[in-house]
Amino acid sequence: MNCKVYFNNSCSICKFEIDHYKKFTKNIDWIDISSDSNAKKDTNLNAKNLLRRLHVKKKDQLYKGLDAFIELWLEIPRYNILAIILKKPIIYHLSWFLYEFIALFLFYKNKNQLNK
Repeated sequence: MNCKVYFNNSCSICKFEIDHYKKFTKNIDWIDISSDSNAKKDTNLNAKNLLRRLHVKKKDQLYKGLDAFIELWLEIPRYNILAIILKKPIIYHLSWFLYEFIALFLFYKNKNQLNK
């Protein structure tokens, strides 16, 4: 696989979204950070950083947060246009702040997983 997506399958919101994307592509390796012990080693990130944002690895490049979503959407034909729109400077910056706000909320919601 050319693209790996590191996501938190134990977060109901994250799982819902990723399950949606899985319907549209078979070319992605979906890595559940809540159960895959190799995720930290594969990304060189600790559990907190993995839990904090979505991560995508393509061609040995690791993307996080909004950039990870853009790379993911570029892999799914029906989401290509969304990725292209989000790359526009003003839209990118506004979307980045929105993503960070939502990701921080989800991180605190799921933070108890760090103690497991």
